[in-house]
Amino acid sequence: MQALSEARPGETYTIKWMFGVPEVLEFLHSHHVEEGGTIRLIHRCYDSVIIGIQDKRFVIGDEIAERIKV
Repeated sequence: MQALSEARPGETYTIKWMFGVPEVLEFLHSHHVEEGGTIRLIHRCYDSVIIGIQDKRFVIGDEIAERIKV
């Protein structure tokens, strides 16, 4: 298990668990980013990652990506 911030771009992962501020988790859950879901790491930027889930794309900062374990 590794943090999403350390995962390899271009790969698809299953989210094992997530933790953080309730408001952030609520936002992620409302966009189908949740435990057991499949997520694709599209690109690694300087201090963030671009992820894809279903038909949506998001930029997530490293401080959040470190709290998502895949």
